[in-house]
Amino acid sequence: MITDRVRGTRPPPSGTAPSAARSARPYEPVVFPMSVPAATHRPPPGSTSAGRASPFAAAYARLAEVLPTLRVHTAAAGNPPRSGPGWVTAAQLAAGGPEAEEYLSREDELLLREYGRRARPDVVATFALHRFAWPACVLVTLPWFLCRRVPSLSAETVSFHRGSGQVSVSVGQFACLPDDPAASAHGAHPVPDEEALRARVRGAVAGCLGGVLDGFRRRTRRGTHALWGTVTDEVTEGLWYLGHLLGEEQRAVREAGELLPGGTPPYVRGAAFRTLTGPVGERVTTRDRASCCLYYTLRPQDTCVTCPRTGEAERVARLCG
Repeated sequence: MITDRVRGTRPPPSGTAPSAARSARPYEPVVFPMSVPAATHRPPPGSTSAGRASPFAAAYARLAEVLPTLRVHTAAAGNPPRSGPGWVTAAQLAAGGPEAEEYLSREDELLLREYGRRARPDVVATFALHRFAWPACVLVTLPWFLCRRVPSLSAETVSFHRGSGQVSVSVGQFACLPDDPAASAHGAHPVPDEEALRARVRGAVAGCLGGVLDGFRRRTRRGTHALWGTVTDEVTEGLWYLGHLLGEEQRAVREAGELLPGGTPPYVRGAAFRTLTGPVGERVTTRDRASCCLYYTLRPQDTCVTCPRTGEAERVARLCG
């Protein structure tokens, strides 16, 4: 059952959400049949598959609990992320070579199977960008949200397996607050305060996705400003969605607004949440997306609630109905 409070945010892309639980709208969130207690504490360091202590293992394990179909594999500093058949790195997508062509070809065939019609090339590229960018942003925002630790990422340190929804990340240096138990760990870079840590979040996402946006600009037929609007939406709505699954939606909304208040280039416009009032006084949180997902080109009669094309009266009716 879709809840009223978060109806209209973007869920994980196909391949990371359980197909049996997905809504008819792939950009509308679903509620998974599990109990999700709040998790606001700072977890202790976990360990990577190689056995070395990882400051992110507990956060990524928590992600697997609330979203079992998105699995994160961590590699120790200096080791590359996973590769092989089906895997693609951010650097490969940025380069636009054969790996990027294969990734887009798979997306094209998936859309044909899902919707029974061939999508335009720019729509294929837009969906493909979303499918990579959503989990890439979560790699940064979720450990920041749960434990105030921010990995330093680049295009060479993140890979994605399109078929299974798995993500691999090579974790080296990270930022944290001075009172973090991991502040003296190898690779830790304590920063003075929360705002400095938020700047590291914005920088880590940009470091991972900046080149990918350059590689997708021609394919999506969008300019730099519009593509950074897409990343603004991925950061905001990914955190909003996972905050709901964690039982901390309101904190996620508040902290997303602090992370992206507007005026933080290259991000566009900011999280920009607002509250609507329903016919009997219901108060619901919503926002207008800074970018267009182009879903209307496949299902023109069925748009997201956060789509700027959705009028306020219709939005209130759908959120409160």
